Amino acid sequence: MKRPIEIEDLKKITTLNEPQLSPDGETIAYIKQTISEKDEYVSQLFVQKTGEKQAVQWTFGEERVSYPRFSPDGKWIVFLSNRAEKPQLFLLSTHGGEAKQLTTLKNGAMQPSWSPDSQRILFTTTLEPGEDLLSRPEEKPEDKENEPLVVTRLKYKSDASGFLDSKTKQLACYSLESDEAILLTEGDYNHEPGTWSPDGTKVTFFANKKEDQDYHIISDLYVLDVESKEETLLTDGEGIYTFPVFSHDGAKIAYYGHQKEYSGATHMKLWVMDMSTGEATCLTKDWDVNLGDTAIGDLRSGHPNPGPVWDVGNQKLYITASVYGSTNLYSVALDKEVTELVTGFHHIYGYDISPQQQKAVLAISTSVNPGDAFLVDLSTGEQTQLTDVNRAFLEEVHVSFPEEVNFKAEDGWNIHGWVMKPYGFEEGKKYPAILEIHGGPHAMYANSFFHEMQFLAAKGYAVLYTNPRGGHGYGQAFVDACRGDYGGKDYTDLMSAVDQAVEQFDYIDEDRLGVTGGSYGGFMTNWIVSHTDRFKAAATLRSISNWISFYGVSDIGYFFTEWEIGADLFTDPDKMWDHSPLKYVKNINTPLLILHGERDFRCPVEQAEQLFVALKHQKKETRFVRFPNANHELSRSGPPKLRYARLKELENWFNQYL
Repeated sequence: MKRPIEIEDLKKITTLNEPQLSPDGETIAYIKQTISEKDEYVSQLFVQKTGEKQAVQWTFGEERVSYPRFSPDGKWIVFLSNRAEKPQLFLLSTHGGEAKQLTTLKNGAMQPSWSPDSQRILFTTTLEPGEDLLSRPEEKPEDKENEPLVVTRLKYKSDASGFLDSKTKQLACYSLESDEAILLTEGDYNHEPGTWSPDGTKVTFFANKKEDQDYHIISDLYVLDVESKEETLLTDGEGIYTFPVFSHDGAKIAYYGHQKEYSGATHMKLWVMDMSTGEATCLTKDWDVNLGDTAIGDLRSGHPNPGPVWDVGNQKLYITASVYGSTNLYSVALDKEVTELVTGFHHIYGYDISPQQQKAVLAISTSVNPGDAFLVDLSTGEQTQLTDVNRAFLEEVHVSFPEEVNFKAEDGWNIHGWVMKPYGFEEGKKYPAILEIHGGPHAMYANSFFHEMQFLAAKGYAVLYTNPRGGHGYGQAFVDACRGDYGGKDYTDLMSAVDQAVEQFDYIDEDRLGVTGGSYGGFMTNWIVSHTDRFKAAATLRSISNWISFYGVSDIGYFFTEWEIGADLFTDPDKMWDHSPLKYVKNINTPLLILHGERDFRCPVEQAEQLFVALKHQKKETRFVRFPNANHELSRSGPPKLRYARLKELENWFNQYL
C-alpha cells in the first residue's frame, strides 16, 4: 500500500488557484500555492498552452502572486505581487520578458480589471480620509502598537483585517499610456469593483453608502462615469447586491443578490436590470439553490468570484451553483431556463470563461484530488484535463475515498453525508470513528479534498461528515431551518446520522466515538457534549460557548445573534442563554480539547476562556491550546507551523481517549 498522509504533507500539496483563459482560448494562466521549507506560503504565476501538458513558470522567488488577468487584446497579464511588501500591480508581456511594477502605493493595490481597449486597469486601494493616492510610506513608521485605540463606531474590528482604522477601499484607474493612476471614488465607504462598460466609459461597483452604514447590512449597485466621476445608484438600499456585470451591448447589467427575506441565510439569486428602464428581473426566483460556491475545505481560504458571465449573444449567463454536495457550472437564459453545463461529483471553486471562443477553464477539486485546471467546450460539454499539479503527491500517499450516504432525521428529512474508511482497513475489524461538523452553519461539506479528514483516516479513524439542516445545497427551507433553533433539530440530525452510521457500517466501534468541529461546528461540539455522553472524546475549535458575550465581542455578533438565534440583549437575553452551551457546562463529562486562535475576532478567544475555566473549575478533563497570530481562518490559511500544531493536538487527543 501507499503510505498514509501525514501532517506535514501540507508542504507537498500544491493548491491551484485563479485559473484564467486568454481571449483566444489558447492559453491559461493560474497560480500555484505551496508551503516552502521555511514554512511560509509561496505562490507563483504559471502559464500553459491549452494543447500542451507542460506549464511555464513566469514568476519566481519567495513572493506571493495573485489575481492574474489577461488583457482583452491578449498582449499582457497584470497580476499582484507582494515582492514590495504591500501587494502592487505588475505587468508582464505575453511574449515574455521582465515584469514591470506599475504601482508603488502606500497601502498597496488590489482587484485589477482591464478596460475593453486594454489601455487602462481598474483596481482598488485603501486610503485615509483626504489622503492622496500617491502618498508614500513614511520612512520611519509610527509605533502604532503602543498608541491607544479610540473606538467610536459600532463596527470597529474585522476577523480579516483586525482592528479597523479610518481607511476605506476606493476605486482607482491606471493608464498604460500615461503610466499614471487616478482616483475615481472618495468618501467614508468601501467600494467593491464590478466591471467596465463595453465602451470603456463607465464601471460598476457595489457599496453600502447608508449614512449610518454600521446599522444596515446592505449592499447597493452603482454605475460610475470614469471621466466625470458621477455616480448613479441602481438599487433600492434594501437588499444585498453584488458583482454587477455589463452585457456585451451595454443594455443590461447582471448581478447576484437578494432582498433579505431570510437575512443572513438567504439564497443568492441571479438578477438582470434593463439599463434603459431600470427594471430588475430575478431569473432564478423559482430555482431553489444558492448561486456561487458554498463548499468548504482546508486548502484555501476564499477564492475570487468573477460573478455572472454573459454569453456572447447577451441571451444567457454562466454561473456556478452549489447543489447537494457539489458545485457545478450552469447557464441561465433570460427566459429563466436553467441548464447544467458541467455535472459531476466535484467542487468547481474557480472559473474563467471566454464567451467568444465558447470555452471555459475550471478549477476542480474532488474528494481525492486537491484541484486541477480543466478546459471545457461550452458548445459540446467536452472536458479536457490541463494540469496534474499533485501527481507526485497522489502517487506517493494513500487517500481514502468517501462513501456517500443518506440518513433520515427524526422528522423524516434527508441528511446527506459521507463516511471515510480508515487507512489499512480490514474487513471484520472495529475502528474508532470521528464525527466532523462544518462551520457556517450556512455552508456545505462537499465532494472536495479535505486534508484534515484524510489525515484522521490515515491515523486509523473512520470519519463521518454530514450537512445537517442549516447547510447550503438542499434548498432555502433547509438553510433556514436551524435559525432560532440552534441545538434543536440540527443537533438531532447529527445524532441520527451517528446512530444510523453505526448501524449501517459494522466496522465503526460505537464505544469509541469522537466529535469535532469549528466555528458553528465548535458550538455544536460544545452543545453535543453538554447534552450527551455518547462520545468518548471531543475537540472544539474556534467555538461559540456563550451567545450573550458573543453579541458584544464578535465582529458580527451584534447582528448575527438576531439573525441566527432570533434574539439579542434587548429582546430576549434568556433565549440567548438557553442556546448557550455554557449554561449546560455542568453536564459535560466528555474529555474536551479546546483549540482557539488568539486573534480570532469572529469567535473571539474569550469564548474558549469561559468554557475552559468553567470546566477546570469543576475539575473536568480538558486541555486549552491558544494559537498566537491566528484568526478564524487558522485551519485554512493560518501560519503553517500553527496548522501543523493544531492537527497534532487533534491526533494526540483522539489517540489518548479513543
